[in-house]
Amino acid sequence: MAATYDVVIVGGGIAGLSLASALAGRCSVALVEAEQQLAYHTSGRSARQLIPSFGPSVVQELTVRTLELMAARDAELPEPVLTPRSFMLIGDEETVRAEASGHMRAISHAEALELCPVLEPGSFSAAGLDTGSFGCNAAVLLEDHRARAEVAGVDIITGARVHSAQRLGVGWQLGAGQEAFQAGVVVNAAGAWADELAVISGVEKLGLQPYRRTAAIVAVERSLPDACPMVATADDSFYFRRDGADVLISPSEHVPSGAGDARPFPGDVERLIARLNTVTSLGIGAVRSAWTGLRTEAADGVPVVGFDAEAAGFFWLAGQGGYGFQTSSGIAELAAAQILAGSGNPPAAGMSPESRTADALAATRWSIRR
Repeated sequence: MAATYDVVIVGGGIAGLSLASALAGRCSVALVEAEQQLAYHTSGRSARQLIPSFGPSVVQELTVRTLELMAARDAELPEPVLTPRSFMLIGDEETVRAEASGHMRAISHAEALELCPVLEPGSFSAAGLDTGSFGCNAAVLLEDHRARAEVAGVDIITGARVHSAQRLGVGWQLGAGQEAFQAGVVVNAAGAWADELAVISGVEKLGLQPYRRTAAIVAVERSLPDACPMVATADDSFYFRRDGADVLISPSEHVPSGAGDARPFPGDVERLIARLNTVTSLGIGAVRSAWTGLRTEAADGVPVVGFDAEAAGFFWLAGQGGYGFQTSSGIAELAAAQILAGSGNPPAAGMSPESRTADALAATRWSIRR
């Protein structure tokens, strides 16, 4: 017999978990995750940096709201999610100017070298600095969302890949693993599998494309100062930041991929190490660990959030690209308000569609139209 809920969320990454905690206690919710553990794929492989100057304007607005919500929550947590960590963009004058936003200010070449003394002076000519950026303790954030959701009655089921979904009357029936569910609203928070879930559900897919992004933790001869910003190139060819005594590095690749358990391509990390050892004095040695995640995007690079205009009760929460953590709380707040309004439940306090970020999120297609 099928278990019945107001909302079933498909996907246990940061998008699904943050929405589950936002809806918890306001309606009955189940979250189903295909893997045996939550946040196994992209959300477990994040660079853990929240950057208000990163992404399209709608993403920047949602990032600011997310930081506000996280900061308020940090006051109640024994271990904070947020740690101040600036973000610095380097490159030539034209590229830095083109990529810098209102949240970033230009700084001199000398200031950039003072902030990050391992940079070779001739490797860049211009820099911008975002001092409103934060490091994110992803594990603490994910666990807080999970705990808040479960305490408020959300059922979380792992190892349950959706294999069937169909519209029945005024609701949906789903088969996931060995379980069956009925719900008025199905939320597609399936990340790289979002279009695949749409096809299973008989909903027209949106052309969401997963892209590879690799990172590694490496040992270095010259450690970065505690206050060193995260450093990225304006042409998006690499970034690095301090990770304790080690350094996290990434080639920032943007290579189309199929949905799956991504792994680093042979040579990607090694080529980046060779380059970084010429443009910095880090003296990179052993690779401690390396991984690849999938950043799933719509064609316009804007997150896809809202009810499908043609499939009643099917809610898209996908296409966050590389902005999943930094927009998660802002999107969840507003998505919860839309879902509650659509299901006839009153929005919770703080979830009003009249929020100052509502206009920004409206650009993400509250009602998905093709």
